[in-house]
Amino acid sequence: MEREYFTHKGVLFSSPDYSPEELSYVENEFQVRDDDVFNVTYPKSGTNWMLEILSLIRCDGDPGWVRSVLSWDRAPWVEHYLGLEAALKYPSPRLLCSHLPVQLFPKSLKCSKAKIIYTLRCPKDVLVSLYHFSKVLRIFKTPESLDSFLEDFLSGNIVYGSWFDHVTGWLGLKGSKNFFSITYEELQQDPQGSVRRICHFLGKELSEEQVASVVENASFQSMKVNKMSNYSQMSDQLLDHQQGALLRKGICGDWRNHLSEGQSRRFNAIYQERMQGLSMTFPWDCPTGPPMSSWAHCTQKMPPGAMSLEHL
Repeated sequence: MEREYFTHKGVLFSSPDYSPEELSYVENEFQVRDDDVFNVTYPKSGTNWMLEILSLIRCDGDPGWVRSVLSWDRAPWVEHYLGLEAALKYPSPRLLCSHLPVQLFPKSLKCSKAKIIYTLRCPKDVLVSLYHFSKVLRIFKTPESLDSFLEDFLSGNIVYGSWFDHVTGWLGLKGSKNFFSITYEELQQDPQGSVRRICHFLGKELSEEQVASVVENASFQSMKVNKMSNYSQMSDQLLDHQQGALLRKGICGDWRNHLSEGQSRRFNAIYQERMQGLSMTFPWDCPTGPPMSSWAHCTQKMPPGAMSLEHL
């Protein structure tokens, strides 16, 4: 049974999994601790992959924890009513997850030393992944078609709101010593280097063997067969296991198998309009050159209107 949607401060959520009262509590009363680590993403941007990486880093690459404790128990979702209850009881140091846009995130973050790890992904791949996931996760309404879902995505008329607002909002923290951003594409192109960078941000240095264990045990293949991480244990009331799985493909560029040329052009036009003011580019914006090992290689400022997805 599909959930009903409600709007909270301009952002769509589903009920009864979320409520205006709990969202307001999270924003205004939830106390962030100095040693909290938040795994923040827009939906379908590598959330569970990053959670697996962070879980393994916490255990020095030992897969025991990720193989014995469900992912949502390792890192509760602060905005979900069950996750909020768990987070409030969670002993320090906490590992927490959230899809909240920055304006709805706990205000107490500003006065803390908590660390935010923000993962983002090519929005066309996010669109396609979220379209398929909406057919599986029962808290989302089933899309009528990819074309209609594309329009909802571009207008932000979906759960958790606009991808453009989410990304530009969180990247406003870029430069803060407690904020670290990385792309899904970087994680795929250079998993070892990415893990080492995350470790450095967290102040936790691992040996080469430990880094290799993190990469191996956080791989798509390892997560796919790990019942603690693949959401196979989630209730049928929340996930329609007959329609598909949480971990579908785990690749970059799958949008090419789904979007028509016209749909891609439509997306490009909105992307250029909404992102030109951000004055930075991403791996999916670089039309030429070899695969990047670091997003920093493609973050030069560009003049207004120069950003494009035409090459994708």
